[in-house]
Amino acid sequence: MKKLGIAVMVLAFAAGSVMAAAPVAAPALATVTPADHVLGNPKARVTIIEYGSVACPACAQFNEAVMPQLKAKYIDTGKVRYVFRPMLTGVGTIAVAGTRLAECAGKDKYFAVIDAMMRGQKEYYAWGESNIIARPVLAKIAQSFGFDEAAFNACAGDANGLRQLQSQHAAALDAGVRSTPTVYVNGKMLERHELADIEAAIAAAK
Repeated sequence: MKKLGIAVMVLAFAAGSVMAAAPVAAPALATVTPADHVLGNPKARVTIIEYGSVACPACAQFNEAVMPQLKAKYIDTGKVRYVFRPMLTGVGTIAVAGTRLAECAGKDKYFAVIDAMMRGQKEYYAWGESNIIARPVLAKIAQSFGFDEAAFNACAGDANGLRQLQSQHAAALDAGVRSTPTVYVNGKMLERHELADIEAAIAAAK
């Protein structure tokens, strides 16, 4: 996938453009929009919204340490509706590429791609964020979800998709999100996002 490197370089420029975008109207923090990607019971009384990035090490830690239990105990059992809203923190190149890949994979595979990107950090950050090895890792993840070189480049270079990312990132900033992961439970931002903190917020929200 030689041309993947070209796509990633283009995305790096796009990420810079997104970061500099003027804010747009932010969605209500407790309101799920048609643009959101959702796991769980759509009628659950508790909604958890995570603002995260596939290139954010703290988000990868949250994905590994908290999400499996949160999913098993609350999301899969219908007690919680979970929403992931992507931001572009961390290495911008990877954040944009990974988020676009998840979008292009479709609703059924969106969260699987997000998870694969989070887990992939152990490889592309193996020698630190200043010496990333993103190209082969991105290529492997893209291929595992059925993307060949042409399909990935088409996804990465889609102007409408990049504008959507721009809008999502700006909306998060407009909502007051300044770091990732940032977790809201029924519209209330949590100071900490350990499992115990989230469980306490879920109990209080009932």
